[in-house]
Amino acid sequence: MQPVLFLSHGSPMLALQDVPARDFIRDLGPQLERPDAILVVSAHWETDLPTVNSVAVNDTIHDFYGFPQALFDLTYPAPGSFDLASRVADLLGGEGLRASIDPVRGLDHGAWVPLLLMWPGHDIPVVQLSIQSRLGPGHHVQLGKALHALRGENVLILASGSFTHNLRALQRGGAEPDWVKRFADWMHEAIMAKRTCDLVSYRRLAPFAVEAHPTDEHLLPLFVAIGAAGSSAAPSRIHQSTDLGTLRMDSYRFD
Repeated sequence: MQPVLFLSHGSPMLALQDVPARDFIRDLGPQLERPDAILVVSAHWETDLPTVNSVAVNDTIHDFYGFPQALFDLTYPAPGSFDLASRVADLLGGEGLRASIDPVRGLDHGAWVPLLLMWPGHDIPVVQLSIQSRLGPGHHVQLGKALHALRGENVLILASGSFTHNLRALQRGGAEPDWVKRFADWMHEAIMAKRTCDLVSYRRLAPFAVEAHPTDEHLLPLFVAIGAAGSSAAPSRIHQSTDLGTLRMDSYRFD
């Protein structure tokens, strides 16, 4: 039975910079039982309907600008999986979630940056599933629940987002602001206590939720992970750090 992971992927520069989260993600891959395939849910692919990419080889999408050329030179040509893409679409459809297939799209940086660090050989098939930001957290828990069976099929579900994500509040140096800590502490306590209903209502219940996430998209992969893990799964925080002052890089594993 594969675990479900939620990783905070941070800036695209995570692939190159010497920061604690990079070391953690780089060391995580060898610690895991090697999956037959990986399903990634990234904050950086938003569609109206759940959509899964179905390609022979994944293109590397450099969906950013203003970064060093060395970052644009990185590629992650992992094979895709037509079978897994079809399986994902069928599982979603079986739960009444109409899904679409994209025969072209590759992997955005929310997918390929952590994968490059974890398995640099890019030899494990990877399929990506989109999010639907306008439908909110509850919808994404349901997406995850539909995918639960994949855990027993040696497919790793990797949800890639950010524990806090307010780009206008980034800062270099100085102590972590109180609002970041209070939001992250509330989220951690709710995750560990499996208070899924409270988590789904985080924008109303969590302190400084709007400051931590002006928009939902970078937290939505967490809800997919919670749904896919199932109610009996035990959550654990496997990493905690802060980058650029306010970007919490916390990551969780659900077994």
